Amino acid sequence: MAKINFLPTLQDSFEPLLSQQVDILRQQFLSEGGETASIQTRFNYAWGLIKSMDLDDQRLGIKLLTDIYKESPQRRRECLYYLTIGCYKVGEFSMAKRYVDTLLEHEPGNHQIKALQGMVEDKIQRETVRGVAVATGIVASAAAVAAFIFRRRR
Repeated sequence: MAKINFLPTLQDSFEPLLSQQVDILRQQFLSEGGETASIQTRFNYAWGLIKSMDLDDQRLGIKLLTDIYKESPQRRRECLYYLTIGCYKVGEFSMAKRYVDTLLEHEPGNHQIKALQGMVEDKIQRETVRGVAVATGIVASAAAVAAFIFRRRR
């Protein structure tokens, strides 16, 4: 896998590009033939889309990165990193974890990837706790309603 000295942080992905910047990336992508554009053009456009606040744009960015991952073995490291971020943003935390774990298998000492993994795992843990709390609330509410109905029937 090709190495890059700097990769953006998860926080960077929440700073969307200006609409004019995305338009420039889109026009470059389209002028090169869309899906047949150069890998770098597709990659740049995908990252711009992932940085978007629009869920459909983010999903298209993930699709473009997935295509590049399959097509270009030398860009897989980058793609996995950016796919982790994209999946995190769209709420696909298990996929994000899978991607970041794959990265760490190849680069166990990379602190930036470890930090990203920590953020993904923290989010999964928070979502799990939230899910358990909601489920507990639903069960408690159902039990209270059942108890109320049972008491009224007596």
